[in-house]
Amino acid sequence: MYFLFDIGGTKMRLAIANSSRIVKTRISATPLNFSKGIAIFEDMLGELKKRDEITAVCGGVPGILSERKNKLVQSPHLKQWVGRPLGLRLAELFDAPVYLENDSALAGLGEAVYGAGKGKDIVAYYAIGTGVGGARIVLKKIDFSAQGFEPGHQIIGFDKAHKHPAYLEDYVSGSGIAIRYQCAPSHITSREVWNDIARHLAYGLNNSILHWSPDIVVLGGGLMLESRLSLPAIQKHLQSAMRIFPKLPPIVKSSLGDLSGLYGALAFLKAI
Repeated sequence: MYFLFDIGGTKMRLAIANSSRIVKTRISATPLNFSKGIAIFEDMLGELKKRDEITAVCGGVPGILSERKNKLVQSPHLKQWVGRPLGLRLAELFDAPVYLENDSALAGLGEAVYGAGKGKDIVAYYAIGTGVGGARIVLKKIDFSAQGFEPGHQIIGFDKAHKHPAYLEDYVSGSGIAIRYQCAPSHITSREVWNDIARHLAYGLNNSILHWSPDIVVLGGGLMLESRLSLPAIQKHLQSAMRIFPKLPPIVKSSLGDLSGLYGALAFLKAI
């Protein structure tokens, strides 16, 4: 049996799976405190009849991992987890090998193997939630990189008022929208505002399509799946922005929803 997890900036999902499917899941709010996060793992572990039935642990975390991929070294939304020995603590808890990956990279892998990108060789995945993450998946594997993928931190303009670069995440993430419009995204009903958010997201997607040249682009994350962010509006703005490629790849929503990251973790372990 496998223990899978997906830690996001807002929610964390834990699961038990066999080699073919997820059999049990739990969703909790992500604690800002690292020790409280570990306590949630301990609580679910306590529900298992036999702890030795877990043969491997795999999951995603929001941010940049260390070279050994055993802890976070940068995470804008989970700062109290940075530098803490996540891999070591989980290995001690489960007495099993532990594999950590970026949360968006695993979600992209899940969509490429089991979801909306299934059957495509090159899948570009964006997660639009508390922050913005993403990854390039090639032949059912997370593509090679020196430090990971962070499309949400690409520069798409310049903030003249504050005299600094404008990052994609500032315009389209849940946290960025809340700061920009001084209210939660769920309270925004203006079509004009959501159209503007769609336009900025299209600019970011345009850049990633040029850099990654994917067969398909899959959009996931809580904000993409639960808000008024319109896929047709994104496609329209993207069509206007693209100048060089003769045609755009399909732009689709995630088909696995909240389970993308867990299925990515399952795919990761099955490929080892």
